[in-house]
Amino acid sequence: MTAYTLSTTLHRPYEETVEAVRAQLGEVGFGVLTEIDLRATLKQKLGVDVVPQVILGACRPQLAHEALQADPSIAALLPCNVVVRAVDDRTTVVEAFDPAALVSLAGDVGEPVAKVAADARERLAAALAALGEKEGH
Repeated sequence: MTAYTLSTTLHRPYEETVEAVRAQLGEVGFGVLTEIDLRATLKQKLGVDVVPQVILGACRPQLAHEALQADPSIAALLPCNVVVRAVDDRTTVVEAFDPAALVSLAGDVGEPVAKVAADARERLAAALAALGEKEGH
């Protein structure tokens, strides 16, 4: 984990983890709005090979709306990015941008945005924790 991400490492294959992350995001109220296949994009644009990884743009419309009502410029920071990255054939890392980092980067965002960030952080952290708990089943 970095100062700006929440993360977990799972001992399961990449493709299985991507599906589990999508499902778990749904369990905590997020939908996936966008998906960027970094491996395919970098291969096409630069001709380079990288490990399989995808950026899922996760959004909880209620939280996005609340944040936008408080500060329309917050749209530049939406949606919440969740990265799924293969480490090897049996290990995958899942990282999400920590909404608390948004608050620290943006300075005085005001109480409404801080509350939205706290809610989003709690939900993303719960999703990552649940992925780790479900790994053994």
